[in-house]
Amino acid sequence: MCLLVTGCGGPFSALDPAGPSATAASWLWWGMFGYFTLVMLVVFALWFYAMHRDPGDVDQQQSQRLQNRWVIWGGLVLPGVSLAVVLTFGLPIGRAMLPLPLEQGEPVRLDITAQQWRWDVSYPDSNIVLEDRLVIPAGEPVDVHLNSADVIHSFWVPRLAGKLDVIPGRTNVIRIQADQPGTYRGHCAEFCGAGHAHMHFMVEALEPEAFQTWLMQEQADE
Repeated sequence: MCLLVTGCGGPFSALDPAGPSATAASWLWWGMFGYFTLVMLVVFALWFYAMHRDPGDVDQQQSQRLQNRWVIWGGLVLPGVSLAVVLTFGLPIGRAMLPLPLEQGEPVRLDITAQQWRWDVSYPDSNIVLEDRLVIPAGEPVDVHLNSADVIHSFWVPRLAGKLDVIPGRTNVIRIQADQPGTYRGHCAEFCGAGHAHMHFMVEALEPEAFQTWLMQEQADE
């Protein structure tokens, strides 16, 4: 069992969440994994039964009725129920990942321009500009406004949120949040050219007080 779950951790594992959006996605993944594993076992059991049962004396009409039942229940009802279950849980989780207005206050905003093969990060209302590095306050939502200067890229910090395409001529917004201070790795998740494999970045989450101190120091150095 230990060998089966060794790939569930690490800096690029979406199954080792460190933020609310990533946690929701992780729970959805595990739920789908459990549900469809159960479906697979049931299908295997029915297949085993079908291969070893005694067909007996079945006339043409009975055979047709049995076939119709398999088509209806296995080909229509089972997929329909499965999709309904996934949508019932998936849609609310997906909505929770959107950068919706907060009940109180405003999220921290970062503007990022992706280009072959780097991430230019800027902080509105300041002169702070970073490359391949995001500094955010831990425990607070951060809205990342994404633009591309050339081709389609994809912004992804697996432990903090889902991925979002970065499209030329369009601004997409993704909300990330780190529950605890730390360093989180991100990378481009859309093949964008010869340097795609090296188009990665780091997210540094600081305590809110340390983040404000960092902001003041960076602005003073400009």
